[in-house]
Parts: sequence; structure tokens; C-alpha cells
Amino acid sequence: MKQKVILTRKLPDATETRMRELFDAELNSQDIPLGESELGDALQRAHVLVPTVTDRLDGALIEQAGPQLKLIASFGAGVDHIDLDAAKKKGITVTNTPGVLSEDTADVTMSLILAVPRRLIEGHALARSGNWTGWSPTSMLGHRINGKRLGIIGMGQTGQAIARRARGFGMSVHYHNRKPVHPAIEAELEATFWDDLDEMLRRMDIVSVNCPHTEATHRMLSEERLSLMPEHAYLVNTARGEIVDELALAKLLADGKLAGAGLDVYEDEPAIPEQLLTLPNVVLLPHIGSATIEGRHAMGDKVIINIQTFVDGHTPPDRVVAAML
Repeated sequence: MKQKVILTRKLPDATETRMRELFDAELNSQDIPLGESELGDALQRAHVLVPTVTDRLDGALIEQAGPQLKLIASFGAGVDHIDLDAAKKKGITVTNTPGVLSEDTADVTMSLILAVPRRLIEGHALARSGNWTGWSPTSMLGHRINGKRLGIIGMGQTGQAIARRARGFGMSVHYHNRKPVHPAIEAELEATFWDDLDEMLRRMDIVSVNCPHTEATHRMLSEERLSLMPEHAYLVNTARGEIVDELALAKLLADGKLAGAGLDVYEDEPAIPEQLLTLPNVVLLPHIGSATIEGRHAMGDKVIINIQTFVDGHTPPDRVVAAML
């Protein structure tokens, strides 16, 4: 008997087609996010649930899962939308799709690192407005990034991919991590490790947030920490909105205490604070860090491999939580 696999969102056609071939896959062709009651119903019927970052699977919701649900195969690298402890206690294994989004996210991060100091979005708007009066020696002046210090918070695969790009643009790479990366990687990137985040923030021209969202990193960049950054500095966040105090960031930007910001993620997506929407020195993107065709297909392949491996009685390659039996 084929396993009942319920997808909470529309996935690439190739992924859905293969899932229909292998499993009793229930699709969400309309791509309308499931409400809490619909998620609860899916948890009660599925052998395998395939959620995304938009599905908040808290402890109360997971407690509703039927005894047949043994795997949550998340379509995404982050798992902060799933109560992992509750899943473990319920006997549910959790998997994710790591390692296939690093280069895509690094591309968008580097785009923001370029766009914010050089005021590319402001320039784009001016060129399309019909109000541009021509070249001027003092018009639309920004800052070069060559020779600037980039501080990367979280030196995993994405952080390292960003560092490689930054070196190509002549930037000096610094990073804060739970522990230093391998000396060979540090030497390749010519990267400087800071165990004290506060000390790194004081010295950077641009700071890029690339760590996962956990209890330890929630609002890690508080108003106090953001205030440590120099007034000429820029903040870029392509990780999770919950890591940054958005309202504090908006206030510092409005008061001229920070030069600008580039954001692809927000704490209460899809809502973006009005204080950020009105600022000209902020570039806002709609969570597109991983949005490439190639990346989505690779994510789908990983989900399928995780499910099939689990169904075959083996440990999924991307297991995040082993069920407590």
C-alpha cells in the first residue's frame, strides 16, 4: 500500500509528478496556505506530511497527529517552524533539505550588499520616474564596497559562499560563529574569526546575517547590538526575520544611526513593518533568497529521497530529529 503523503503547498511539477508515482500523494494545486484546522486534519490523515516554512507546526498542532504519521519531510532548510521536541515525543521523525540553497542565497545576499550602498533601487526608481535630469557629479552618490569590511554572522555553507563572492569584490571578510571554521577554509577565505559578536559589530562596514533562527539567535541583533554598528554601516539579512529586532532597526535607520539595510526576510511574513516600508535607504525583497528553478527542483529531490529512504526502513539522509520510541 502506498504511503499517504500530503503536500501543504504547490511544489514543482516534476516533484509532484514523481511523488504521485511513488506515493499516494495529495497535492495543493491552488497553493493556498493551509489554516490551522486544515493542518490538523492533514496531520491526522497523513503517513508523511510535507510542510514548508509557511506552516507553523507548534506543539499543540503536532499533538493532534494521528498514530500513522511517522515523518515530517519539510520542504526547506530551516526547521524553526516545527516544534522539534513535540515531534520527537510524538514519535515523528523530521527531515529537511539542506545544502542545496547556499549558492542561491549567497547570490541574493551579494546582490543586496551591492544594491544598498550603491543605491541601485533608488536609481532604478529615478530612471523610470521620468524625473531624471541627466548625469551630475554629485547625483546619486553611494559608497564603494571594494576595501570594505564584511562581517558574516553564521559561517556555514551559505556564509562561506558569501565570503567567496565578497573576496572577489575586494572585501575583507570577518565572521562570528559558534566556533572557528576549519583552518584551511579560513585561510582560503582570508577570514578573521571573532568569538565576541559585539566586538565584530563595532568594526564592520557591512554585516550579513546568515545563521539559523533558534532560541539562542532570536532577536540576537537587538537594539543594543544594532547600536554598536558604526553609523556608516549597512545590515543585510537573508536568514530569518526573527533574528533582527525590526522596529529597532527601522528607528536606527530613520535617525541616521545606520546607513542602510537590505532585507529578504521578516519576522511576521508576509507583513512588513510600515516603519521599514517608508524608508528610502532600505531595499526590501519578498523572501526570494532560495527562489531559483534549480534550487526548488533540488529541494524536491531531497524531500523524495528522504521519504523513500524512510519508507524503506532506513535513516533518511537529512534527518533533523529522530523519533523518540
